[in-house]
Amino acid sequence: MFVLVIINIFCKIYWGSNFVSNFLLQIHFTILNVWLFFQQCIHIASDGGRVCRPLIIADEGISRVNEGHMKELRDGIRSFDDFLHDGLIEYLDVNEENNALIALYEHVDQDDVERSNITHIEIEPLTILGVVSGLIPYPHRNQSPRNTYQCAMGKQAMGNIAYNQFFRADALLYLLVYAQRPLLTTKTIELVGYDKLGAGQNATVAVMSYGGYDIEDAIVMNKSSLDRGFGRCIVIKNYKIIKENYENGTSDRIVKPQRDKEGALMKQNLQALDLDGIAAPGEIIRNHDIYVNRQTPKDTNRNSTCTPLTDSDYEDSPAIYKGVDGETTVVDRVMLYLDTNGKMSIKCIIRHTRRPEIGDKFSSRHGQKGVCGTIVQQEDFPFSERGTCPDLIMNPHGFPSRMTIGKVFELLGGKAGVSCGQFHYGSAFGELSGNAHSIEDISSTLIRHGFCYNGKDLLYSGILGHPLEAYIFMGPIYYQKLKHMVLDKIHARAEGPRVSLTRQPTEGRNCDGGLRVGEMERDCLIAYGASMVIFERLLLSSDPYQAQVCRKCGLLGYYSYKLKTSYCSMCKNGENIAKMTLPYACKLLFQVLWRRHLDVTFITYAGVVTCAQLVQWPGP
Repeated sequence: MFVLVIINIFCKIYWGSNFVSNFLLQIHFTILNVWLFFQQCIHIASDGGRVCRPLIIADEGISRVNEGHMKELRDGIRSFDDFLHDGLIEYLDVNEENNALIALYEHVDQDDVERSNITHIEIEPLTILGVVSGLIPYPHRNQSPRNTYQCAMGKQAMGNIAYNQFFRADALLYLLVYAQRPLLTTKTIELVGYDKLGAGQNATVAVMSYGGYDIEDAIVMNKSSLDRGFGRCIVIKNYKIIKENYENGTSDRIVKPQRDKEGALMKQNLQALDLDGIAAPGEIIRNHDIYVNRQTPKDTNRNSTCTPLTDSDYEDSPAIYKGVDGETTVVDRVMLYLDTNGKMSIKCIIRHTRRPEIGDKFSSRHGQKGVCGTIVQQEDFPFSERGTCPDLIMNPHGFPSRMTIGKVFELLGGKAGVSCGQFHYGSAFGELSGNAHSIEDISSTLIRHGFCYNGKDLLYSGILGHPLEAYIFMGPIYYQKLKHMVLDKIHARAEGPRVSLTRQPTEGRNCDGGLRVGEMERDCLIAYGASMVIFERLLLSSDPYQAQVCRKCGLLGYYSYKLKTSYCSMCKNGENIAKMTLPYACKLLFQVLWRRHLDVTFITYAGVVTCAQLVQWPGP
C-alpha cells in the first residue's frame, strides 16, 4: 500500500546548534529535507513521484568523491548504493535545489561565485537533460524554446523503430528507407542506442537564399538528392476485416473474383485479388480496389430458418481500399488468424513508398522546422570548387531571431568529421569533460584539411556559372523527415455529400467534406466589404432553401405538389404566399424555436420578406 506522508516541523533553532545536522542524518536519503534558516524551520516531505537527481556533495566547493572512491567503484569494491549510504552522494529534488549551489565541474572557477559556497557538483552534466533532449547536439548553445520544440518534433520524425519492423502489424507505421547515424553525435545517443536505429539523414546544407522559394523557413531541395533516396519513406497501413458469424447459424463468406467466359474479370477493381478472394502479396492496389471479396447473408435474423443458402441469398459487402488517385501502393503481407472470439480475421498490410514533394515537412535537431518550398534540378544548384553540391538550401533568416547557435556548431562539427573521417561529439555542457568538441578544435581540424576555419566555401552559380559574391556557409546537418506529408492533408471538393439533418456539406477530409468558412473568415470578408462572396459562401455554396412565407401571419407555409400551389396552414389558404431563399439550417432553427413556444414571424414589406422578429408565444 502506498502511503503519502508530508510532515512539517516548526521549531526555534539557534544559530550554531547541531540539532539540524544531527536530525537530518537520521532521515532516509529519498525523503526531502529542506533547512530554511530565515523561516527557522525544517520542511520534510516524502511525496511519491517526485523527480530527484543524484548529486555529489561538496564541502566548501571540494568534492567528497576522490580518486580512491572511483578506483573502488571500477574494481567493484564499492557500488552506487555505497556512495549514498556513506554520504558522498545525495538525491535532491526541485525544492531542495532552490537552496543549493550546484557546479557543473569541480575544477572550474565560476564567475562571481566563491568556491566555498558551492554545495553540490554534477556527476555528469549531460544528465541534466532527458533522453529526447539529449539527442540535440550542443543544446546549451540554443535558445531554450528551440530545444523544447525539438523534444516534440523528435517524436514525429521517421526512422527505424525496431529490428523486427518489417514483421510487425502496427495500425500505422512510418519508416525511413535510408536512415543514417548523425555525424555529430552525443553521449546520450550512444547510451540509448539511437545510433543503431537512426531517425534522419545527414544532408549537405547551404545557408543562402535561392529564388524566393525559401522564405518563411521553406527548404529548396536538390532533385538528384531525392533521386538518390534522400527523404524517401515507407508508409505501412494495416486494414482488418472480420468474417462475422450470425445468430441464425449463417456467416460471411469470401468468394473468388468473378470472371466471364473468356477468363477476364467482371469488374476492374478485382485485379488485386487472388483465387481465394483475398488480395495477393506483392500485387499493386489502387484507389477503390477490392482487397477482400466478402459476401454477407441477406437474412441474419435469429428466428429465420437455417437452410442451406444459395448464391442469391448473399449480397456483396467487399472491403474496398481507399487511397489517393494516381498513387501506386502494394499489398505487403496478408495475415489470417482467429481473434479472441473465435472469428476468422484478415489483416491486409499495404505498403506505400513515397519520395519528398513540395509541402512535406522537415526539421533539424534544433527546432528549425520547414516545408519543402521547391525542388530544383542539380545542374541549377550552386556548387563548390571541389564540385560539392548541397542537398538542400536553407534561408539565412532562420538564424538571427531563433538564436540556434547549436545548429551552426553542428554544421562545423559535421564538416570537420567528414574531413577527418571520425565522429565528433556535441554533448550538453561537455566541452570541459571531453564529451563535446570545442569550436577551437573543430576550426583547427577544418584548417588542416584545407577548409576555411568558419565553415564558409566559395560557391558558383549553377545557372550562370559565375562565382557568388559572398562566401556561403555550407556543411552537413542531420535532418529529420517528419510524418506530416502533404499527401495525407491535401483536400478540396466542388460538390459532395451533405448532412441529411441540416443539408450542409459534411465535415472532414475522410468524409469528403467541404471547406469551412468560419467566424474569423466571415469577419475578414465583412472587413473587406465582399458582400457577394459572403452571400455565395454562406448560402449558395452551403444549404440554400426556398421557403414559402405567408405575408399575412408571417409563418412558414409549404408547397403542395398535389394542388400545384403554395399553402399556409395557419391561414388555411395560399393567397398571401411569398417566396424567399434562406439557409436550410436557419429554417431548421426557426422550427426548433417554434417547438419551444417561441414565435418567430417574418416581416414583409411591399410583398418582400425583409426580416424576422422573435416574440414570446403566450401558449394555450
